Amino acid sequence: MSAAALRLIRCRRLSTAGPPGLRKALQWRTWKKLAKVTGAVVLGGCLFITYEVVALDKAVTIDTSVILQEKYKSYIYLRATPSDEMENFTTGMTYKARKELHKAARRFMEMSSRVLLGSLNEHFSHVDADPHEVALWVLLKRTQSTDKAVRLQATQELADNHHWHDYQYQTAAQVIDQRTAVGLARTPRVDLRFFLPPPPLPNLEEGLSAEDGLRNLLASLPLSEVDKCVQYFTSLALRESTQSMAAQRGGLWCFGGNGLPYAQSLTSVPSEKVESFCLQALVQHSKVQSHCDHIVVNGGLQLLQRVFQLRRDSLKIQGNIVRIIGNLALNESVHQDIAQSGWVSVLAEMMQSPHVMQASHAARALANLDREMVEEKYQDGIYILHPQTRDNQPIKADVLFIHGILGAAFKTWRQKDRNMLEEKEDESITEYTECWPKSWLAADCPNLRILSVEYDTHLSDWMAKCPAENQRKSLAFRSQELLKKLKLAGVGERPVIWVAHSMGGLLVKKMLLDASDNPDMQGLLKNTKGIMFYSVPHRGTSMAEYSVNVRYLLFPSIEVRELCKDSPALRNLNENFLKLANEKEFNVLSFAETVPTNIGSMIKILVVPTHSANLGIGELIEVDVDHLNICKPEKKDSFLYKRSLQFIQEALQSYISH
Repeated sequence: MSAAALRLIRCRRLSTAGPPGLRKALQWRTWKKLAKVTGAVVLGGCLFITYEVVALDKAVTIDTSVILQEKYKSYIYLRATPSDEMENFTTGMTYKARKELHKAARRFMEMSSRVLLGSLNEHFSHVDADPHEVALWVLLKRTQSTDKAVRLQATQELADNHHWHDYQYQTAAQVIDQRTAVGLARTPRVDLRFFLPPPPLPNLEEGLSAEDGLRNLLASLPLSEVDKCVQYFTSLALRESTQSMAAQRGGLWCFGGNGLPYAQSLTSVPSEKVESFCLQALVQHSKVQSHCDHIVVNGGLQLLQRVFQLRRDSLKIQGNIVRIIGNLALNESVHQDIAQSGWVSVLAEMMQSPHVMQASHAARALANLDREMVEEKYQDGIYILHPQTRDNQPIKADVLFIHGILGAAFKTWRQKDRNMLEEKEDESITEYTECWPKSWLAADCPNLRILSVEYDTHLSDWMAKCPAENQRKSLAFRSQELLKKLKLAGVGERPVIWVAHSMGGLLVKKMLLDASDNPDMQGLLKNTKGIMFYSVPHRGTSMAEYSVNVRYLLFPSIEVRELCKDSPALRNLNENFLKLANEKEFNVLSFAETVPTNIGSMIKILVVPTHSANLGIGELIEVDVDHLNICKPEKKDSFLYKRSLQFIQEALQSYISH
């Protein structure tokens, strides 16, 4: 028998033989030893297992720093670089803590979404972001909701939050779709970091300039079965040499004014001039629906982007380019091409331009792209002055501004020009507006849609842009052309106020008479609630006769001939309109000039005398201004503006007051 066994037997004998107290003491000692041994074994085992796990982890761990760097690059994260080791350590710890917090928040969001809305979109399920970034990704998901109201609200909230970091804006720019990008571009004061810059442009062929590219694009467009003026514009733009083009530009009918300096010197036309000439031809082509696809397929969007970037300092060239984009945007089939070529970011930037013309061109193009919020389509020459962005304010009525001879959609309605002496005397005027309907009327009546209509008018056929167009400039042709554009823009679906200057008033009367004969335009007639005339020659003007003796007006155009004093056409137009106005009970307000207008350096003439400005119905107010300034209030609190505002508000009181 072994010594251990004998010792165990002996201990048992002693334990059974001894007193009870001794037995309890021996049992406690035994359990104490067993506990120590067991604890030592467990602790040692844990230490051993931990060591093995750590060693194994080190053996299989891969350094992912390079992968993380590439990941940050792909998301365009802009990371601050700590300046010393302590900052590096702090930044690392902070990042790890925030990452762990985000993981917890992410699990909670996923669990909530499964219960309430279903799992998060798989497009976002792999995203690794900080806790405060969860809100960004939730908004981005909501912009792709099938519910239109949810999409619109998410887009608005996305733009309203201004606490995003640079890399978050860049991440959002890569994720948002075309629909959301257009919505953001039409949001007031949107942060431009939401938009990716235009993609790199393809390299031009060696020796090929932007000017050559424009000519090649024009040459690729069809000329059969198109307007004669489109053919005319294209043929001029495709002259073989710049010298021959310079000679053609010598006529007074040319684009953009007098080209005589180029014709006389027979020097080469600067590239910028040729580009401008080609762009004006492209404007005409872009009005032809069947040509829009040709422009896109032949690389027109990228070429226009190149010229736009090249001529950053030319507002005229940029304006014509955006006119083309706005015309192309009338065709939904090319919306994706427009977005992919980077035009949404360009238009978003132009929307914030201080120049009213640039902002309005961009507003029109974006409105045509925004099929989410805008049902109307704005053709060339129809400009939105208000609201130019998405607005929660419901539109209750429309106000249309129609200019006169030699007028334009913006310059006709600018604030009265003030000389330096007046500015010094009245220091209270610190701001000047290029378009008072956009600046003043929109602020006083925010629930109005304000449109300005532009069309070509010329005092002489020598100045006509297209000789083939001379016989198409009658009031009858203009009326039919504009009625089609206004109907497409939704004019007539809500109450309408017309505001017209000079010959524009005759055009308004003609349009309303034509609408009365057209069953499809009865809504426009029914919803016309008021007309405001600024020096409109209802009975003609002696200037049309006097201009025959003025050298630069030797050949009066159709517009001027139609304005001859007491002409049969004017008399007939006025009589028919008076019958219509009385029948429909139009509200009418007329302003008449009392100050002669300077015609040249030595001639002054009262263009529209009071008796001609008097329609025969409504109120007539004489104002101490000339013909050009009758529609240009001097300041916002001037009588001319206040009375105009009062008329609009009273005519629409029952519609805009609730």
